[in-house]
Amino acid sequence: MEPNNQHLVEETELVQEEAAQTSSLPPMGFEVIRREFKRDKIAMAALIILVAILVFIFIAPFFMDIEEATKVNIFNRFTPPGQDGYLLGSDEGGRDILAQLIVGARNSIIIGWSVTMITSAIGIAIGIFSGYHGGLIDDITMRIIDFIMVLPTFIIIIVITTIITKYDMWTLIWVISLFGWASVTRLFRTATLSEASKEYVSASKTMGTSDWKIMFGEVMPNLSSLIIAHLTLGFAGSIGIETGLSFLGFGLPIGTPSLGTLIGTAKSADIIENKTWVWLPAVILVLILMLTINYIGQALRRAADSRQRLG
Repeated sequence: MEPNNQHLVEETELVQEEAAQTSSLPPMGFEVIRREFKRDKIAMAALIILVAILVFIFIAPFFMDIEEATKVNIFNRFTPPGQDGYLLGSDEGGRDILAQLIVGARNSIIIGWSVTMITSAIGIAIGIFSGYHGGLIDDITMRIIDFIMVLPTFIIIIVITTIITKYDMWTLIWVISLFGWASVTRLFRTATLSEASKEYVSASKTMGTSDWKIMFGEVMPNLSSLIIAHLTLGFAGSIGIETGLSFLGFGLPIGTPSLGTLIGTAKSADIIENKTWVWLPAVILVLILMLTINYIGQALRRAADSRQRLG
């Protein structure tokens, strides 16, 4: 074989070998998530439904006169769906149920996500710090956590919202977050205790890597599946807490719609049995939000688990 032809064959074989190696590499990053959702049709449908709901909830107010739609009009009280321009009917005050559902869902989602992010940021940071260092720091942290977790937090939140005469959405967010971080700290402290005993942490310490870099640059990424699972379930749980508080009348201020206040309108047998359009849309929306968030969370957790195994 001529030298030129032999050189060409060698180059071709090298290219083919590199292509085979590239194709055999495990998927990483966003590709893992994409494949997981492509494999799980229910999770993909849940993602599409949730995105559609969020887009509609946050875009619709730009094309609607929300203030006019939520204004009291006693002459149109309890208008059935489809009459007098009310797509989903009106409530006892003649307010448009659809407009209240849009504003209420937006408020509940903002509160739920804000509470989840605040409690997660505080709880994950303290939990990893406590579990990594152990010793006296861990003992003091856990005694504080134990004290907070034995408190009847739901009742305390109700008392605080009752005492505060003037409060808004962000006041409610901070009041709920005041106690929500404790359970997150306990969860991630336990997980960090397990991670801190592994060889890669000892090797990093031997190499002189700083504790902060080990905690948040090495340990925390290895807890990604737990973080994703917590964010998902925490988001759904925070929406549930706000809905429950508003349903009982201790959530958002009077006149501020939320999913809980809409469900709370079912306060008499007549409304529950004969005027289901007043409260049923909010119940259905809460159910859809909870189911879609949980299905998406399960898919993201599986993707994170597979990425950690491949890594």
